[in-house]
Amino acid sequence: MAAGLKPERHLSGAIVAVAFLRFVLVALALCSAASAGAQAQQGDADVETAWRLLDYIAVDYRGAVAQGAVSSTSEYAEQTEFIETVAAKLTALPTTPAKKDLLAGAEGLRRAIADKADPARVAEISRGLAASLLAAYPVPLAPSTSPSFERGAALFDQNCAACHGANGDGHGPAAATLATPSIAFVDQDRARERSVFALYQVITQGLDGTSMASFARLSTADRWALALYAGHFAFPDSAAKDGETLWKSDATVRQLVPDLQALVGMTPATLEQKIGHDKAIALVAYLRRHPEAVTQPRPPGSLVLVRDRLAKSVAAYRSGDRERARELALSAYLDGFEPVEPLLATRDAALLARIEGDMGEYRGAMQHGQAVDAVARRAQALDELLNQADVAPSRGSASDLSTFLGAAAILLREGLEALLIIVAMIAFLRKAERMEVMPYVHGGWISALAAGAVTWAVATWLIGITGANRELVEGVGAVFAAIVLLWIGVWMHGKAQADQWQRYIRENMSKVLSGRSAWLLFGLAFVVVYREVFETILFYSALWTQGNGGAMLAGAGTACVALAIIAWLILRYSRHLPIARFFQYSAWLMAILAVVLAGKGLAALQEAGLVGIAPWPSVPRVEPIGLFPTAQTVAAQVLMGVALFLGFRWNQRQAASR
Repeated sequence: MAAGLKPERHLSGAIVAVAFLRFVLVALALCSAASAGAQAQQGDADVETAWRLLDYIAVDYRGAVAQGAVSSTSEYAEQTEFIETVAAKLTALPTTPAKKDLLAGAEGLRRAIADKADPARVAEISRGLAASLLAAYPVPLAPSTSPSFERGAALFDQNCAACHGANGDGHGPAAATLATPSIAFVDQDRARERSVFALYQVITQGLDGTSMASFARLSTADRWALALYAGHFAFPDSAAKDGETLWKSDATVRQLVPDLQALVGMTPATLEQKIGHDKAIALVAYLRRHPEAVTQPRPPGSLVLVRDRLAKSVAAYRSGDRERARELALSAYLDGFEPVEPLLATRDAALLARIEGDMGEYRGAMQHGQAVDAVARRAQALDELLNQADVAPSRGSASDLSTFLGAAAILLREGLEALLIIVAMIAFLRKAERMEVMPYVHGGWISALAAGAVTWAVATWLIGITGANRELVEGVGAVFAAIVLLWIGVWMHGKAQADQWQRYIRENMSKVLSGRSAWLLFGLAFVVVYREVFETILFYSALWTQGNGGAMLAGAGTACVALAIIAWLILRYSRHLPIARFFQYSAWLMAILAVVLAGKGLAALQEAGLVGIAPWPSVPRVEPIGLFPTAQTVAAQVLMGVALFLGFRWNQRQAASR
């Protein structure tokens, strides 16, 4: 019996041993997790302290050094102490690939301070290092919900007014007893260089060596509310009223402050570089009093969305999810950039072309599996162009002249292609003395204008036109028109000799210009005009929102007059052309337009994501002739050119054999 129990005893002992081992492992894991959590909290604290000191250096160093000499011994000693603390905090951070560069940056800042460098240079180095620090060691940068300005006012009265004064001038009842003077929040020079995030950090951690204590006992929401309130004193109520008007009337300004993180992280001085001093002061005055304005719903389409989708696409590409990366890149263009493209086109067409080209090359790089670093560099280059685009729409946004010129140029550019095709068809029917078919052509372009008016109404009051829909309309319309023009061009070239034309009149004219062929002319007239009307609608919608409707209408009217004159001249001159020369010129015109539209159509389908992109950087981008730096668009134009060449050669052989 005892012998029979022996295995059970061994089994029980094994179970106990395993249970004890599990207990030890769990205890070690908990200890490790607790240690890691403590290290993470300490790491975040070191990051926040280092960032706060770097921000302080950027703002206050100019009070210590002037023209290469120390202007305040105490201030200079403080700056020296701060950079040493920054270096120590950076050294204590967990090791990452970016840590080496951060330490090198800190050493560069230490040398600049030791050399008594120009304050602007020190501020630039300090802010650059602070931005790199947060990129390498992210910490919470913004409130999760919109702070309450009223709550901030109550907290300021309770905790800050005694030292800083009820109006933030630094002369509160207790200020005279302090060894270090209280900050005067009404000092606009200092306030322009300081973000709400910097104030939040000081409120949270206090300021070593001063009487400014930590207010970490307050909730996170209260500290953000207090920071926003403290940051409003330098920007008067009168400016806030102007800022409200600016915020509600200018969509491009709203794009500069897309969320709470941008609001609390941006300094007024940085904003000034984009929209000018007066507008920046007004906007900051309004938003620091009404942060809830930033969190209100926005209409789709913004450069902020472009940046967000690009960043996510790089992250997806880096993680190996190439399909998701391509989807995000396409969304960055169609959902983010396309809706704001018309406005940018009226302000800086060259910049628009660069961004469009670079976004295509970015998607092409991912399609061809380029290295992650190469794709990331392309995204960074795009971000720099988007920074320029942030500023471009605000330049001259209130200029009647710029709106007039933009409206006129848009309609002339978009209308000329369609005009040439319609006028060529009308001239052809006149030469053929087939005026009974003319209503099909006129019906086509008039229907296109009516459809354009309906499109405007639908896009304005019912639904929005997505970027994908826009590119599909443009792409399919251009390809259809190119194919029809190929046929018309070859056909006209075949009739370029008078005897061929007379024979054709006798044998085939009545059949060709009846039934389906007449409706084909209607379809061509409709497609080429509607395609251009559709594009013009989007551009004019963007101009209309800028508030210069009268100037826009004047520009459109001027362009219409110019197009009418061009049409009249072409029709008048074509009447006096010999029939053979008329067909020869018309054939070449149709051929050129077919090649142009082939390139434009493929480019639009690429932007809609239906056709792949193989970048060809050595090819210039010349949009008026449909030339784009991709293998697909060039191939489309070459194939169209080859088809036209073969058609023309066949016509010549047919003529020679008769």
